Parts: sequence; structure tokens; C-alpha cells
Amino acid sequence: MLSVLLEFSMFPTSDECREGASVSKQVSKIVDAIDRSGVAYQLTPMGTVIEASSMREALDIVALAYEQLEDCERVYSSLKFDIRKNCKNRLKTKIESVEKVLKRGVNH
Repeated sequence: MLSVLLEFSMFPTSDECREGASVSKQVSKIVDAIDRSGVAYQLTPMGTVIEASSMREALDIVALAYEQLEDCERVYSSLKFDIRKNCKNRLKTKIESVEKVLKRGVNH
């Protein structure tokens, strides 16, 4: 069992794919494709976090995201990985772990 957490952001930098400073339209295409893929994900203000069961699956999501912007002249992307064996459901459990510590701190 493998848990690959990938936090990434991807957006066009070329003018023909932007509406002024906004890239919401293009980012929403990416999020919709991720949603349809069935992989677990969480949208954040600065990017998207997915949890895959292999590096291949995680990289396939990156490729899927890029396909949504392939008509754009230039695309920027930033990726961070956290890969751990013998774990699953870390999108939820990592947050729960921190919240548990915070609750102990409030009560003591």
C-alpha cells in the first residue's frame, strides 16, 4: 500500500488563456477533470492536493490537468510530493492528527 500526496498548482501565464488577472476559468477545468477522474482531492486557495496510490497515478493526474490547458501558449506548474508506504486516507488523517494535538493544547 502506498499513499502519494501531491500538492500542485497549474495555470496559464499567456494572455490568450486569461481573463485579465483571473485564471479561475482554466483552473475550474482542471478541478472538474480531477473530480471526474475519481481520485481523492482537496481544493485549496493556492492549489489542489490529491491522494494517489502510486506515482504513476499522481503523474497521470498532472498530465490530465495539463491536457485541460493544452491550447494555452504557456503554462506554469508547481508540484510537491509526500510519499509514504503502508498508509491511506492521508488527506483526512493528517489534518485530524494536527487537530487532535490542537485540542489537547486548548484543554491543558
